[in-house]
Amino acid sequence: MSTPSSTDTAPATPAPAVELTELRRDYVVRSRTPGSRLRRRQVVRAVDEVSLRIGRGEAVGFVGANGAGKSTTIKMMTGILKPTAGAVRVLGRDPVPERRHLAREIGVVFGQRTQLWWDLPLRDSYRILGAMHRLTERERTARLERLVEGLDLGGFLDRPVRQLSLGQRMRGEVAAALLHSPALVVLDEPTIGLDMVSKEGLRRFLREDRAERGTTLFLTTHDMGDVERLCERIVVVNSGTVAYDGALASFRERLGAPRELIVDLAAPVPALDLPAAARTADVEAEGIRHRISFSGAELTVPALLTAIGRQAEVRDLALAEPAIEDLVRQIYARGGRI
Repeated sequence: MSTPSSTDTAPATPAPAVELTELRRDYVVRSRTPGSRLRRRQVVRAVDEVSLRIGRGEAVGFVGANGAGKSTTIKMMTGILKPTAGAVRVLGRDPVPERRHLAREIGVVFGQRTQLWWDLPLRDSYRILGAMHRLTERERTARLERLVEGLDLGGFLDRPVRQLSLGQRMRGEVAAALLHSPALVVLDEPTIGLDMVSKEGLRRFLREDRAERGTTLFLTTHDMGDVERLCERIVVVNSGTVAYDGALASFRERLGAPRELIVDLAAPVPALDLPAAARTADVEAEGIRHRISFSGAELTVPALLTAIGRQAEVRDLALAEPAIEDLVRQIYARGGRI
């Protein structure tokens, strides 16, 4: 009897969570020319040859201005829209013909649309959704208890959805998307309407839940705080194309954005002699506090501190990174190029 080779027994590698290949979506817009009865037909390309691969367990921020193609891409990923050209695979499935099967494996929140029953208490929506996803009573109850605790839903579970504030409803929407423990969670503006405390609570829960379950997160938002706290990777889209795709940690460095080191000295120093890649941006408190702008690609913080330490005693310091939203604006100011 022959012995099975290692290739025969090795488990199959799971398909990527999301795989977009030269994805394109066109819309036909008809408009009437002033003074004419004729309607002009124009093809508008909302998504233009987008290729993107997201592995299982990744957390990706998908950002861009209004009209950049974010929502259209999500609709093609979830089977709502059919691509004009290209291919899309989500969890190994083709979203349009396999939409019903895919619905059991993904959770989606659209900031301006609801999957809750407007006139029913919030709790009843979860009973209906649990039945739709074929959860047992035990599975639904255990999962809902975790969601109620993590998202602080207990105070309004028995209130009709129409009576909830926007922030309460958004937390309810997130719980609805996570109820069946999906492998992929797609969130479109999930923190809209939340105050700062609720926003941080939602972010914390999403991080913890993802760490426990290995969930893939695909996030679109205008709140760059969501991206910084939830994602390791950022994809910036502009006019339907990918302008940047890479690790969030190297995003600032790739754009060459300066960092800022703020040092408080033990005694006043009017001016510091700095390395070539650094410059003094401001001097405050009569020479006690120095704000130093420097290139992270050319100069490290320890090297900069060593240079300062030769001239003065450093009592305190802080490092300020350029804001993500400012970097996204830089991309758009460059015409979508890096």
